[in-house]
Amino acid sequence: MSGLVVVGVDGSESSFAAVEAAAREARARGVGLRVVHALVWPVTYVLPRPSPGGTSPLGPPPMDPSEDALRKMAEGLVAEAVGRARAESTDVEVSHAVVTGEPLTVLEAESRAAELVVVGSRGLGGFGGLLAGSTAVHLVAHGRCPVLVVREQPRADGPVVLGVDGSAAGEPAVDFAFATAERRKAPLVALHAWTTWNAPLPAPQDASAPYANPPGALAEEEETLLSEALAGYRARYPDVVVERRVVHGRTREALIDASRSAQLMVVGARGRGGFAGLLLGSVSQAVLHHAHCPVAVVRAAGAQH
Repeated sequence: MSGLVVVGVDGSESSFAAVEAAAREARARGVGLRVVHALVWPVTYVLPRPSPGGTSPLGPPPMDPSEDALRKMAEGLVAEAVGRARAESTDVEVSHAVVTGEPLTVLEAESRAAELVVVGSRGLGGFGGLLAGSTAVHLVAHGRCPVLVVREQPRADGPVVLGVDGSAAGEPAVDFAFATAERRKAPLVALHAWTTWNAPLPAPQDASAPYANPPGALAEEEETLLSEALAGYRARYPDVVVERRVVHGRTREALIDASRSAQLMVVGARGRGGFAGLLLGSVSQAVLHHAHCPVAVVRAAGAQH
Protein backbone atom coordinates (compact mmCIF):
# COMPACT_ATOMS: atom_id res chain seq x y z
CA MET A 1 0.00 0.00 0.00
CA SER A 2 1.26 3.43 -0.88
CA GLY A 3 -1.10 5.84 0.83
CA LEU A 4 -3.56 6.30 -2.01
CA VAL A 5 -7.30 5.96 -2.53
CA VAL A 6 -8.30 4.97 -6.07
CA VAL A 7 -11.80 5.50 -7.47
CA GLY A 8 -13.19 4.15 -10.72
CA VAL A 9 -15.42 6.50 -12.69
CA ASP A 10 -17.46 5.95 -15.86
CA GLY A 11 -19.66 9.03 -15.96
CA SER A 12 -22.71 7.51 -14.24
CA GLU A 13 -24.22 9.17 -11.19
CA SER A 14 -23.33 6.06 -9.21
CA SER A 15 -19.66 6.48 -10.07
CA PHE A 16 -19.76 10.20 -9.22
CA ALA A 17 -21.21 9.26 -5.81
CA ALA A 18 -18.24 6.92 -5.47
CA VAL A 19 -15.90 9.81 -6.31
CA GLU A 20 -17.35 11.93 -3.51
CA ALA A 21 -17.13 9.02 -1.06
CA ALA A 22 -13.54 8.36 -2.12
CA ALA A 23 -12.64 12.02 -1.61
CA ARG A 24 -13.99 11.83 1.94
CA GLU A 25 -12.01 8.65 2.56
CA ALA A 26 -8.81 10.22 1.24
CA ARG A 27 -9.31 13.28 3.44
CA ALA A 28 -9.98 11.17 6.54
CA ARG A 29 -6.90 9.03 5.84
CA GLY A 30 -4.67 11.98 4.95
CA VAL A 31 -3.70 10.48 1.58
CA GLY A 32 -4.04 11.35 -2.09
CA LEU A 33 -6.92 10.45 -4.39
CA ARG A 34 -6.51 8.98 -7.89
CA VAL A 35 -9.48 9.17 -10.29
CA VAL A 36 -9.33 6.48 -12.98
CA HIS A 37 -11.40 5.80 -16.08
CA ALA A 38 -10.95 2.58 -18.06
CA LEU A 39 -11.19 3.31 -21.76
CA VAL A 40 -12.28 0.37 -23.91
CA TRP A 41 -12.04 0.97 -27.64
CA PRO A 42 -15.04 -0.19 -29.68
CA VAL A 43 -13.92 -3.16 -31.76
CA THR A 44 -15.30 -4.20 -35.13
CA TYR A 45 -14.14 -7.51 -36.50
CA VAL A 46 -14.28 -8.24 -40.24
CA LEU A 47 -14.40 -11.55 -42.06
CA PRO A 48 -11.75 -11.86 -44.77
CA ARG A 49 -12.31 -13.87 -47.94
CA PRO A 50 -12.46 -17.62 -47.32
CA SER A 51 -9.09 -19.28 -47.68
CA PRO A 52 -8.58 -22.09 -50.17
CA GLY A 53 -9.09 -24.50 -47.30
CA GLY A 54 -12.53 -23.08 -46.64
CA THR A 55 -11.78 -21.40 -43.29
CA SER A 56 -12.72 -17.80 -42.48
CA PRO A 57 -10.73 -16.65 -39.43
CA LEU A 58 -11.61 -13.33 -37.84
CA GLY A 59 -9.33 -10.60 -39.04
CA PRO A 60 -7.70 -7.86 -36.97
CA PRO A 61 -9.92 -4.98 -35.89
CA PRO A 62 -9.61 -1.90 -38.09
CA MET A 63 -8.81 1.51 -36.62
CA ASP A 64 -11.96 3.09 -35.29
CA PRO A 65 -12.42 6.67 -36.54
CA SER A 66 -14.01 7.79 -33.26
CA GLU A 67 -10.95 7.20 -31.08
CA ASP A 68 -10.19 10.91 -30.67
CA ALA A 69 -13.79 11.68 -29.77
CA LEU A 70 -13.93 8.82 -27.28
CA ARG A 71 -10.75 9.90 -25.56
CA LYS A 72 -11.94 13.50 -25.36
CA MET A 73 -15.21 12.29 -23.87
CA ALA A 74 -13.31 10.17 -21.34
CA GLU A 75 -11.05 13.07 -20.40
CA GLY A 76 -14.10 15.29 -20.00
CA LEU A 77 -15.87 12.98 -17.56
CA VAL A 78 -12.65 12.48 -15.61
CA ALA A 79 -12.29 16.26 -15.37
CA GLU A 80 -15.84 16.47 -14.01
CA ALA A 81 -15.05 13.73 -11.48
CA VAL A 82 -11.90 15.55 -10.38
CA GLY A 83 -13.94 18.74 -9.93
CA ARG A 84 -16.45 16.92 -7.75
CA ALA A 85 -13.67 15.38 -5.69
CA ARG A 86 -11.99 18.73 -5.09
CA ALA A 87 -15.32 20.33 -4.19
CA GLU A 88 -15.95 17.54 -1.66
CA SER A 89 -12.46 17.65 -0.11
CA THR A 90 -10.60 20.83 -0.96
CA ASP A 91 -7.40 19.83 0.82
CA VAL A 92 -6.95 16.44 -0.87
CA GLU A 93 -4.36 16.07 -3.63
CA VAL A 94 -6.20 14.64 -6.65
CA SER A 95 -4.55 12.96 -9.63
CA HIS A 96 -6.29 11.35 -12.57
CA ALA A 97 -5.76 9.02 -15.50
CA VAL A 98 -7.54 7.60 -18.52
CA VAL A 99 -6.20 4.07 -18.85
CA THR A 100 -6.80 1.93 -21.91
CA GLY A 101 -8.03 -1.51 -20.93
CA GLU A 102 -10.86 -3.57 -19.52
CA PRO A 103 -12.25 -2.02 -16.31
CA LEU A 104 -11.56 -5.05 -14.10
CA THR A 105 -8.00 -5.40 -15.36
CA VAL A 106 -7.39 -1.68 -14.88
CA LEU A 107 -8.84 -1.59 -11.35
CA GLU A 108 -7.04 -4.73 -10.27
CA ALA A 109 -3.75 -3.22 -11.43
CA GLU A 110 -4.55 0.07 -9.71
CA SER A 111 -5.28 -1.77 -6.44
CA ARG A 112 -1.65 -2.87 -6.23
CA ALA A 113 -0.59 0.69 -5.36
CA ALA A 114 -3.62 1.63 -3.26
CA GLU A 115 -4.85 1.21 0.27
CA LEU A 116 -8.48 1.39 -0.85
CA VAL A 117 -10.36 1.13 -4.16
CA VAL A 118 -13.82 2.72 -4.38
CA VAL A 119 -16.46 1.97 -7.03
CA GLY A 120 -20.12 2.74 -7.54
CA SER A 121 -22.75 0.05 -7.36
CA ARG A 122 -24.07 0.56 -10.88
CA GLY A 123 -22.50 2.14 -13.93
CA LEU A 124 -22.67 2.51 -17.66
CA GLY A 125 -20.07 1.23 -20.03
CA GLY A 126 -16.76 1.48 -18.17
CA PHE A 127 -17.80 -0.12 -14.88
CA GLY A 128 -21.24 -1.40 -15.83
CA GLY A 129 -22.47 -4.63 -14.28
CA LEU A 130 -21.20 -4.04 -10.77
CA LEU A 131 -23.41 -5.92 -8.32
CA ALA A 132 -25.45 -7.31 -11.20
CA GLY A 133 -23.21 -10.28 -11.84
CA SER A 134 -19.63 -11.42 -11.56
CA THR A 135 -17.89 -8.04 -11.93
CA ALA A 136 -18.06 -6.93 -8.31
CA VAL A 137 -17.33 -10.45 -7.12
CA HIS A 138 -14.22 -10.58 -9.30
CA LEU A 139 -12.97 -7.17 -8.21
CA VAL A 140 -13.48 -7.84 -4.52
CA ALA A 141 -12.02 -11.33 -4.80
CA HIS A 142 -8.91 -10.40 -6.77
CA GLY A 143 -8.08 -6.84 -5.75
CA ARG A 144 -4.91 -6.28 -3.73
CA CYS A 145 -6.53 -3.98 -1.15
CA PRO A 146 -9.93 -3.45 0.49
CA VAL A 147 -12.75 -2.50 -1.89
CA LEU A 148 -15.51 -0.04 -0.97
CA VAL A 149 -18.70 -0.38 -3.01
CA VAL A 150 -20.93 2.69 -2.73
CA ARG A 151 -24.55 1.56 -2.72
CA GLU A 152 -27.41 3.53 -1.18
CA GLN A 153 -26.77 6.83 0.57
CA PRO A 154 -25.49 6.08 4.09
CA ARG A 155 -26.94 7.48 7.26
CA ALA A 156 -24.49 10.15 8.42
CA ASP A 157 -25.25 9.43 12.07
CA GLY A 158 -25.32 5.63 11.70
CA PRO A 159 -22.75 3.24 13.10
CA VAL A 160 -20.08 1.28 11.30
CA VAL A 161 -21.39 -2.29 11.30
CA LEU A 162 -18.84 -5.10 11.35
CA GLY A 163 -19.61 -8.72 10.59
CA VAL A 164 -17.55 -10.93 12.91
CA ASP A 165 -17.18 -14.70 12.55
CA GLY A 166 -14.12 -15.25 14.71
CA SER A 167 -11.96 -16.64 11.89
CA ALA A 168 -8.35 -15.68 11.22
CA ALA A 169 -9.38 -14.63 7.70
CA GLY A 170 -11.76 -12.10 9.20
CA GLU A 171 -9.19 -10.31 11.37
CA PRO A 172 -8.20 -7.69 8.71
CA ALA A 173 -11.87 -6.69 8.45
CA VAL A 174 -12.02 -6.18 12.22
CA ASP A 175 -8.97 -3.90 12.12
CA PHE A 176 -10.35 -2.01 9.10
CA ALA A 177 -13.69 -1.44 10.85
CA PHE A 178 -12.12 -0.19 14.08
CA ALA A 179 -9.75 2.16 12.22
CA THR A 180 -12.64 3.49 10.12
CA ALA A 181 -14.87 4.04 13.13
CA GLU A 182 -12.04 5.89 14.87
CA ARG A 183 -11.43 8.16 11.85
CA ARG A 184 -15.13 8.89 11.48
CA LYS A 185 -15.72 9.24 15.23
CA ALA A 186 -18.58 6.80 14.77
CA PRO A 187 -19.84 4.00 17.02
CA LEU A 188 -19.08 0.46 15.98
CA VAL A 189 -21.59 -2.38 16.03
CA ALA A 190 -19.78 -5.72 16.06
CA LEU A 191 -22.34 -8.29 14.94
CA HIS A 192 -21.94 -12.04 15.18
CA ALA A 193 -24.76 -14.29 14.00
CA TRP A 194 -24.97 -18.00 14.61
CA THR A 195 -27.28 -20.95 14.24
CA THR A 196 -27.05 -24.53 15.46
CA TRP A 197 -25.92 -25.40 11.93
CA ASN A 198 -22.83 -23.18 11.83
CA ALA A 199 -21.85 -23.33 15.52
CA PRO A 200 -19.18 -25.96 16.28
CA LEU A 201 -20.33 -29.04 18.16
CA PRO A 202 -17.64 -30.26 20.58
CA ALA A 203 -17.31 -33.91 21.46
CA PRO A 204 -18.91 -34.87 24.81
CA GLN A 205 -16.62 -35.39 27.76
CA ASP A 206 -18.26 -38.74 28.39
CA ALA A 207 -17.91 -40.98 25.34
CA SER A 208 -21.22 -42.64 26.16
CA ALA A 209 -23.10 -39.32 26.05
CA PRO A 210 -24.72 -38.05 22.83
CA TYR A 211 -23.24 -35.19 20.80
CA ALA A 212 -25.28 -32.40 22.34
CA ASN A 213 -24.80 -29.16 24.19
CA PRO A 214 -26.47 -28.28 27.47
CA PRO A 215 -29.23 -25.67 27.13
CA GLY A 216 -27.70 -22.21 26.64
CA ALA A 217 -24.16 -23.49 26.11
CA LEU A 218 -24.00 -22.55 22.41
CA ALA A 219 -25.15 -19.00 23.08
CA GLU A 220 -22.48 -18.59 25.75
CA GLU A 221 -19.79 -19.96 23.42
CA GLU A 222 -20.77 -17.54 20.65
CA GLU A 223 -20.69 -14.62 23.11
CA THR A 224 -17.19 -15.71 24.12
CA LEU A 225 -16.14 -16.00 20.47
CA LEU A 226 -17.16 -12.41 19.79
CA SER A 227 -15.46 -11.10 22.93
CA GLU A 228 -12.22 -12.85 22.05
CA ALA A 229 -12.33 -11.60 18.46
CA LEU A 230 -12.61 -7.99 19.67
CA ALA A 231 -10.36 -8.04 22.74
CA GLY A 232 -7.09 -6.87 21.23
CA TYR A 233 -8.71 -4.31 18.96
CA ARG A 234 -10.70 -2.68 21.74
CA ALA A 235 -7.41 -2.08 23.54
CA ARG A 236 -5.80 -0.59 20.40
CA TYR A 237 -8.78 1.67 19.68
CA PRO A 238 -9.93 2.78 23.13
CA ASP A 239 -11.88 5.77 21.81
CA VAL A 240 -14.21 3.64 19.70
CA VAL A 241 -17.55 2.96 21.35
CA VAL A 242 -18.41 -0.67 20.63
CA GLU A 243 -21.77 -2.38 20.80
CA ARG A 244 -21.47 -6.17 20.82
CA ARG A 245 -24.43 -7.83 19.16
CA VAL A 246 -24.85 -11.63 19.11
CA VAL A 247 -27.79 -12.74 16.98
CA HIS A 248 -29.31 -16.20 16.85
CA GLY A 249 -30.13 -16.38 13.16
CA ARG A 250 -28.71 -16.48 9.65
CA THR A 251 -25.69 -14.24 9.11
CA ARG A 252 -26.79 -12.80 5.76
CA GLU A 253 -30.20 -11.72 6.98
CA ALA A 254 -28.79 -10.28 10.23
CA LEU A 255 -26.18 -8.17 8.42
CA ILE A 256 -28.55 -6.91 5.74
CA ASP A 257 -31.07 -5.90 8.42
CA ALA A 258 -28.35 -4.10 10.42
CA SER A 259 -27.24 -2.24 7.29
CA ARG A 260 -30.54 -0.31 7.18
CA SER A 261 -29.33 2.07 9.89
CA ALA A 262 -25.58 1.94 9.16
CA GLN A 263 -23.21 4.38 7.50
CA LEU A 264 -20.92 1.53 6.45
CA MET A 265 -20.91 -2.27 6.47
CA VAL A 266 -17.55 -4.06 6.80
CA VAL A 267 -17.12 -7.77 6.12
CA GLY A 268 -14.32 -10.16 5.40
CA ALA A 269 -14.12 -11.85 2.03
CA ARG A 270 -14.39 -15.36 3.43
CA GLY A 271 -14.57 -16.74 6.93
CA ARG A 272 -15.50 -19.63 9.15
CA GLY A 273 -17.40 -22.36 7.36
CA GLY A 274 -16.18 -21.50 3.86
CA PHE A 275 -14.63 -23.98 1.47
CA ALA A 276 -10.85 -23.77 1.26
CA GLY A 277 -9.71 -22.00 -1.89
CA LEU A 278 -12.78 -19.82 -2.33
CA LEU A 279 -11.85 -16.16 -2.71
CA LEU A 280 -15.26 -14.80 -1.77
CA GLY A 281 -17.92 -16.30 0.48
CA SER A 282 -21.68 -16.35 0.12
CA VAL A 283 -22.20 -13.90 3.00
CA SER A 284 -19.92 -11.30 1.38
CA GLN A 285 -21.68 -11.71 -1.94
CA ALA A 286 -25.13 -11.38 -0.36
CA VAL A 287 -24.14 -8.20 1.45
CA LEU A 288 -22.66 -6.74 -1.74
CA HIS A 289 -25.94 -7.31 -3.53
CA HIS A 290 -28.47 -6.39 -0.84
CA ALA A 291 -27.02 -4.11 1.87
CA HIS A 292 -28.71 -0.74 2.38
CA CYS A 293 -25.43 1.19 2.83
CA PRO A 294 -21.91 1.24 1.35
CA VAL A 295 -20.03 -2.03 1.82
CA ALA A 296 -16.30 -2.55 2.40
CA VAL A 297 -14.93 -6.04 1.77
CA VAL A 298 -11.53 -6.74 3.28
CA ARG A 299 -9.49 -9.78 2.28
CA ALA A 300 -6.74 -11.36 4.33
CA ALA A 301 -3.27 -10.41 3.02
CA GLY A 302 -2.30 -14.03 2.45
CA ALA A 303 -5.37 -14.53 0.26
CA GLN A 304 -4.33 -11.92 -2.32
CA HIS A 305 -3.56 -13.25 -5.79
